[in-house]
Amino acid sequence: MVPSGQQYEIAHGAQRATVVEVGGGLREYAVGERPVLDPYPLEMMRDGAHGAPLIPWPNRLGDGRYSFDGADYQVALTEPEKHNAIHGFLLWRSWEAREHDSERVVMGTRLRPLMGYPFALDVAVAYELGDGGLTVSTTVENVGDRACPYGCGQHPYLSPGSGLIDDCTVQLPARTRVLTDNERQLPTGLEPVEGTRFDFRAGRRLGDERVDFAFTDLDRDPDGRTVTRLSAPDGHNAELWVDEHYLYVELYTGDTLAPDRRRHGLGVEPMTCAPNGFQNGDGLLRLEAGESITTRWGARLA
Repeated sequence: MVPSGQQYEIAHGAQRATVVEVGGGLREYAVGERPVLDPYPLEMMRDGAHGAPLIPWPNRLGDGRYSFDGADYQVALTEPEKHNAIHGFLLWRSWEAREHDSERVVMGTRLRPLMGYPFALDVAVAYELGDGGLTVSTTVENVGDRACPYGCGQHPYLSPGSGLIDDCTVQLPARTRVLTDNERQLPTGLEPVEGTRFDFRAGRRLGDERVDFAFTDLDRDPDGRTVTRLSAPDGHNAELWVDEHYLYVELYTGDTLAPDRRRHGLGVEPMTCAPNGFQNGDGLLRLEAGESITTRWGARLA
């Protein structure tokens, strides 16, 4: 038994990816020998939420508290040093492969009512490789008998190929940064990126810049997608796109990981809602009983 549980491999041409039982996320995605998403080793526990779905909320929830439909709720603090709950409930659960063939695997789990979240969700995340790269489709259905608050995200890291991300150029067509406090990393406001060192719209070398912020007001292509690009010294571009449901993209340079793991990948996290979304309501979704939603993101090497 390895820490991440059962490994589910898929492939298409030179592309290959491995999806894991624990957390239902991606452990690796590469084209040939070149990683597109920064992997973590088979023999280690996942660090920094590498590749995992973040459900029913991404990012932080201050004090683990929120209100919904006139009732107040308290969830467990999973980031106790900052007095926050972080990244939902599914990071360490065992998921099952509901479908698996050579190019596609669908991981599923059922989130049953919990203290602080007395709602029921059926969750299915489909990973598929094709000519356009990797596509990840997250479908969540409210299988309970009342409406619930919902947000989702995922935590992949774009890879520079080898070495650190410092010599890479980052491009993210976002016009606004979500400001956070230094102590708890909870939102304090918004700031236009124009004229700041966090303006990545035209692409800029990352250098030793430390980033752990969400960005919004995303520019989109005619298909409704926003693309974040990590251009590496080897001449390749690792790209991650999000569909119109993802209103925020978090960039994280990995500076709080273990010393030998820091800055080997750029966290590019699709998020449907803002940090602390269960409290501030920014982008928060309301799923009625029986309602479902599918959101998509993907990655490729260009």
